[in-house]
Amino acid sequence: MPGTTLQAISIYKLLVPLREPFVISLGPLLAVENVVVVLRTADGHVGYGECSPFLTINGESVDTGFIVGQYFAPALKGRDALDLPGCLAELDRIIYGNSSIKSAFDIALHDIAAQHAGLPLYEFLGGKNDKVLTTDMTVSLGPPEKMRADAEQFQREGFPAIKVKLGGTLEEDVARIRAIRAGIGPTHPLRIDANQGWRTADNAIAVLQALGEFNIEHCEEPILRQHFMELSRVRAASPIPIMADESCGDEHDAARLIQLQACQMLNIKLGKSSGFHRAQKIAKLGQAAGLTLQVGGFLESRLGMTAAAHLALSNPAIHHCDFDTPLMFTEDPVVGGFRYRPGGVIEMHTGPGLGATIDESWLRKAPQVHF
Repeated sequence: MPGTTLQAISIYKLLVPLREPFVISLGPLLAVENVVVVLRTADGHVGYGECSPFLTINGESVDTGFIVGQYFAPALKGRDALDLPGCLAELDRIIYGNSSIKSAFDIALHDIAAQHAGLPLYEFLGGKNDKVLTTDMTVSLGPPEKMRADAEQFQREGFPAIKVKLGGTLEEDVARIRAIRAGIGPTHPLRIDANQGWRTADNAIAVLQALGEFNIEHCEEPILRQHFMELSRVRAASPIPIMADESCGDEHDAARLIQLQACQMLNIKLGKSSGFHRAQKIAKLGQAAGLTLQVGGFLESRLGMTAAAHLALSNPAIHHCDFDTPLMFTEDPVVGGFRYRPGGVIEMHTGPGLGATIDESWLRKAPQVHF
């Protein structure tokens, strides 16, 4: 279809300071260092995609994404943007892995396809805007007193659930949760994320059992992802439901975890799955297995998080959303996209496509390449 031929491709670095360091067990994050992809077709459609590379999780950085994207661009230029299977297979043919930068191209291609179909992206993906999406808010890893104060602030701001970064020693993490519960009370929904920080199954089981009295909804990735064969033992011994995150990158990981009965929940991220085409496969596997699903992200702006919200509306088994990182930015470079409303409610874009772009003033000053 000549009109939907990819005519121009641009790649940008999106660099934004954070309000304060965001600390997890894998280390501190000091600034947003993302990659934005803009695809233009001959008939004037423009698709936007974003990824937030993460060195310790997907092995990518803003620099590797910026370079690998320059392998993709000439290979896609001149192709039909509506040939999603063909375009995405070409990315896999060019390079193994690199799920983060692949996801930015995947999102931009889906944006064009949904615009061409005249549908919101969630509807193009087979979903409906038939549920209220609400985001949690995350407490960064730190001293118990600071974590308590942050949790109390988020409770005052009306967030319906609070997520807490853990991954230290048993004594440290129990002290953190005890302090937070003393501040926000015993019933406010509380979730925890170790980011693999407890490392071994035995250590994780000990910490989870010690935290069992604190009314915690679920725990993300308690052990090293390489030890996924041990995750079913953690699940069996834990009083807190287990959510796989780093150990669930694509549909093959999801199938293994389901077969092992390793967890009750899966956390799907576009940057881990290479984009919508594999993220939806994960969701369908999880739904068929009766698992509860969450959609999250890394440090995406509201552009990348709007893409995640479209994914969250594409499958009824997706119940949890972790879309809070744009609230940590010092500036918002996004035009359009979803909006944050009181109570952590996400007000979704309902026009054709993704519905989010990056302000041209930001793009003009960003490091960039064009094909």
